[in-house]
Amino acid sequence: MTGRQLLRRPGYEVDIEKILAACARHGVAVEINANPWRLDLDWRWFRRGLELGCAFSIDPDAHATGEIDNVRWGVLMARKGGLGKKQIVNCQDIKLFRRWLEKRRKLQTGLAT
Repeated sequence: MTGRQLLRRPGYEVDIEKILAACARHGVAVEINANPWRLDLDWRWFRRGLELGCAFSIDPDAHATGEIDNVRWGVLMARKGGLGKKQIVNCQDIKLFRRWLEKRRKLQTGLAT
């Protein structure tokens, strides 16, 4: 979300609160970029994202098959930030994942209340 690279460059100065609110409003999962040089979004924002109604997704940011294991860093960051499987769409069982997709579809088509 911020484009940061740890020990290399700071993230962009974006309004994270506003972005999280928009993600919640539109049913967009917030990415946890698990690349060890990024670990972005910072775990300290996860609780606020939950308060706003955000769902999350862990992405290994793999550009080669050898980087798929980066997902473990995302899992560690999710745990550090207090997230569980129910808040991470790509950690849910198929039933919960389908329910999330249906809710998202309704938001996108204006059917959600």
